[in-house]
Amino acid sequence: MQGYLKRILTARVYDVAVETPLELASDLSARTGNSILFKREDMQPVFSFKLRGAYNKMAQLTPEQLQRGVIAASAGNHAQGVAMSANRLGCKATIVMPTTTPQVKIDAVKHFGQRAVEIVLHGDSYSDACSHAYALEKERQLTFVHPFDDPDVIAGQGTVAMEILRQRQAPIHAIFCAIGGGGLIAGVAAYVKQVRPDIKVIGVQTTDSDAMARSLKSKKRVTLNDVGLFSDGTAVKLAGEETFRVCKKYVDEVILVNTDEVCAAIKDVFQDTRSILEPAGALSVAGAKAYAKREGLKGEALVTVCSGANMNFDRLRFVAERAEIGEKREAILAVTIPETPGSFRKFCSLLGKRNITEFNYRYADPSAAQVFVGIQVKDQSETSDLIDKLQRNKLPALDLSDNEMAKLHLRHLVGGHAPDAKDEILFRFEFPERPGALMNFLNSMSHNWNISLFHYRNHGADYGRVLVGMQVPRQDKKALKTFLDALGYRYWDESDNPAYRLFLG
Repeated sequence: MQGYLKRILTARVYDVAVETPLELASDLSARTGNSILFKREDMQPVFSFKLRGAYNKMAQLTPEQLQRGVIAASAGNHAQGVAMSANRLGCKATIVMPTTTPQVKIDAVKHFGQRAVEIVLHGDSYSDACSHAYALEKERQLTFVHPFDDPDVIAGQGTVAMEILRQRQAPIHAIFCAIGGGGLIAGVAAYVKQVRPDIKVIGVQTTDSDAMARSLKSKKRVTLNDVGLFSDGTAVKLAGEETFRVCKKYVDEVILVNTDEVCAAIKDVFQDTRSILEPAGALSVAGAKAYAKREGLKGEALVTVCSGANMNFDRLRFVAERAEIGEKREAILAVTIPETPGSFRKFCSLLGKRNITEFNYRYADPSAAQVFVGIQVKDQSETSDLIDKLQRNKLPALDLSDNEMAKLHLRHLVGGHAPDAKDEILFRFEFPERPGALMNFLNSMSHNWNISLFHYRNHGADYGRVLVGMQVPRQDKKALKTFLDALGYRYWDESDNPAYRLFLG
């Protein structure tokens, strides 16, 4: 292992890479009671640390090897590093990428490689792409540039640790790194444990892509049958042989986090930096939060390597949906209320002044109503207290906050036809999104009109949108007009909307 210290100190990375900042995350530090520091590898020219290892490997190839060209397999970030390095060194590169790779990464490889790169899409994961790349390596007599399982690549990634220790002279409790194949953490651990062995080096993986965690526990490399693809940058079925050897010797532990916790971490980084990390890039932050909570840490310095920011823009909708749940700041509940006038109002009053983030309800049964509701809470204990309160008031409640099907699908499917909803009319409202606005809306509604449909979701905008179905007798039309005028919100009568007739009416 002593050889890694020299390799890292003499690594050739700064022809293309930059020394990235080590920044204090003020908001997150205040919330956790610790000094959380972001090592901003998302600020590299290719928006990822992978450039370091790729260039260090390629810069040490012979002129003959460069002349024949190189080949690499990558989920995206290593590919961009190889592409930029090939362009800089004037050699051809073939990049094999999984078919699941975000388009933003494919486009970036083309951009950084310019005319030097050929892209081949193959398989669903990095491991599938890697097998195909090895076949092409032999067929075309190319030099394989491994994304993690190579001493020169590991040494290049280790320069991240060299910078961290140079940038922060004060004590550091632990450094957190995302793990896919293990190149980054192997390089960081090999350097840190030679120079500052008192600092913990902790890996972070997702619960559905935990090959290294399982391997360290089993004391031998474990191959996963499949991997989760949300954190595509760490979707690796088998950890590297060399990275496993180094991690087994130097890594203190591996923390596992779920998708919602990663989404919460992406939001944490955004709130502190106004930058958006990809899921793999935010893994270290999610791990540091989980570790600090588990250990009850206060006043410690925790460094998180923010390893990448190559994410498709259209994934942000999913991240935003799940961030509050990951932080345990939103509870998703299914509540059964009696289908009688006033019960809806009683339910809302029991929620108190809590902010409602989502409300889905459709009349289906003359005796009971099923409501799907999202509520902003401080933590898990507040969710438990609220459920107890509802139960005591004979409103059975089920916590769906960890129910993947409910979060992914059910919330968008609550509804259907209601043939027994007589005299139903449908209105769409816009109202100013401020604390209590939804409750004010509900309190303004007459007790005499049964609510037969209700859909609301907080979109983070400065106005809210509600779709409401009400059973209003024909003789109450004048009273309805008075109510709508007094309410003062913009509204549209959707009763004749063909989409309503097809799916809800």
